[in-house]
Amino acid sequence: MRIIFAGTPDFAVPALSKIHNSNHQVVAVYCQPDRPKGRGKVLTSCAVKNFALENNLDVIQPENFSNEQNLKKLISLEPDIIIVAAYGQILSKEALNLPKFGCLNIHASLLPRWRGAAPIERAILSGDKETGISIMQMNEGLDTGDILLSRKQNIANSETAGSLTESLSIMGADLIMETIEQLPELDARTQDHTKANYAKKILKNESRIDWNQSAENINQMIRAFNPRPIAQSNAEAKEFKDKVLRIVEAEVILSQTSKPPGTVIEQNKQVCHIATGYGILSLKRVQLAGKNIVSIKDFNNAYQLTKLK
Repeated sequence: MRIIFAGTPDFAVPALSKIHNSNHQVVAVYCQPDRPKGRGKVLTSCAVKNFALENNLDVIQPENFSNEQNLKKLISLEPDIIIVAAYGQILSKEALNLPKFGCLNIHASLLPRWRGAAPIERAILSGDKETGISIMQMNEGLDTGDILLSRKQNIANSETAGSLTESLSIMGADLIMETIEQLPELDARTQDHTKANYAKKILKNESRIDWNQSAENINQMIRAFNPRPIAQSNAEAKEFKDKVLRIVEAEVILSQTSKPPGTVIEQNKQVCHIATGYGILSLKRVQLAGKNIVSIKDFNNAYQLTKLK
């Protein structure tokens, strides 16, 4: 089968790798154009492009599919199917209708729950107990197409967006191969659109912690925003007046306190416990502005917190 693969971040690489190492032919790899990153704004290629070049696959990086030249190039490749995984661009109607078997999307949720850009982060942020992968036949809507195959995965209490992305990317790679091998016998099922909700893109300003929230909700936020954008709070200590403290990892303590939210209840060589709107949060790994990520033990050896706000 002649396959075009369209994807951009690390999440998409296992699927591309699995398809590349199968008996199918990857005729082209589409990914987002190189973007400036970091403080130096250095033009940087994405994970999918890096893998494709390392494996001598043709890479195409259009800004969009709306112009005629890009569409002509797509048509010339004569794909039997297009596989999409976190590509980050909308395919035109012409592109969707081009391949014999259409366009299939590897989506990191159990559709119709969490359609959209950030299903993994939103699932953790909302306290979902399970998620999964949906292989969807793409149409012109936002993740509204029929489901060919899906698979569930539990969300552990310690799961971060990073760890869940990694495990779901492997699940997605396995499931897309199962789907390809079973085409065209698979019976697609229509989504129940009345149960749909949307996982909007994570914005940096969402990462600020509100200590009036419960310890459980704050910890979900910390896990959902790890590895990016990382939950943060303004902090005061004996050694500094007002600095940003990023909280990379924490743990909920089931006891209660009458102390105001953001109060440092206990800090010694081993622990740092913070009062919340309901319950106590124990900090495990943190990052002070301009510093590296450290364990709370190392942080406590250097600083004595007085308040988080």
